[in-house]
Amino acid sequence: MTALRKTLIAGCVAASLSPMAHAEKFFSSSSVTLLHSADYQGVEFDAGGNGGREYEATYFTFENVTVHNWGGTFFFIDRDQPQGDLDGTDEVYGEFAPNLSLGWLTGQDLSFGPVKDVTLAGQYEFGGSTEVNNYLTGFGLVWDAPGFNYLTTSFYYVTNSEISDDWQMTVTWGVPFSVGPALFLVDGYIDWSTAAGDHASEFQFTPQIKLDVSNFWGNPGVLYAGIEYQYWNNKYGLDDTLIDTQSSVSALVKFHF
Repeated sequence: MTALRKTLIAGCVAASLSPMAHAEKFFSSSSVTLLHSADYQGVEFDAGGNGGREYEATYFTFENVTVHNWGGTFFFIDRDQPQGDLDGTDEVYGEFAPNLSLGWLTGQDLSFGPVKDVTLAGQYEFGGSTEVNNYLTGFGLVWDAPGFNYLTTSFYYVTNSEISDDWQMTVTWGVPFSVGPALFLVDGYIDWSTAAGDHASEFQFTPQIKLDVSNFWGNPGVLYAGIEYQYWNNKYGLDDTLIDTQSSVSALVKFHF
């Protein structure tokens, strides 16, 4: 049995025994996103130590997020369609990330300073060209940050299927703002993982800046358009002999339903 499954089963058993365990859903949303850029970086196995190669691709992503009094879930799966000489090398990759509120589970107020709650956090990563099956287990902090829709920090031990195990920190955020009648949302994530003997330390910074287009016809939060920027150092844990640091700007359209 994997570490993630053990953590989730233990959390569910404990939740079922807790006298405070009354589940309530606060929020649920699904979305489809289209991303396109010519700045993605791929592995160049015959580069002779000269780094990677840029390529053009379109990504199609399905996402679902739920928020409950007991915690929440996040799931996404995407399919990339490279163009040019990489046409036909499509890949599918996904992640499922549940978290369980320890405050809800114990019936205690675990807030301190700017921290609203502490969670048990898990994540399952699957797919890709090497058919990865990675399991992440750890804990998270939910922050009370003025102006943010949400701000979380998670710390994981990562059981990797293709490379040595390591540690990862993930930060996620969402900040709305307005300029006159125009509504905007800046959200995204930071991933940082440690190095091991067979791979380098990775760092990803991926914010999205989106205009709420549907707000202009009185239906906010449905259709967004904007850009995604991604800085990815040591992509896939490879050093710069096989792949250069990715610094890509993608056009973005996102539809919520």
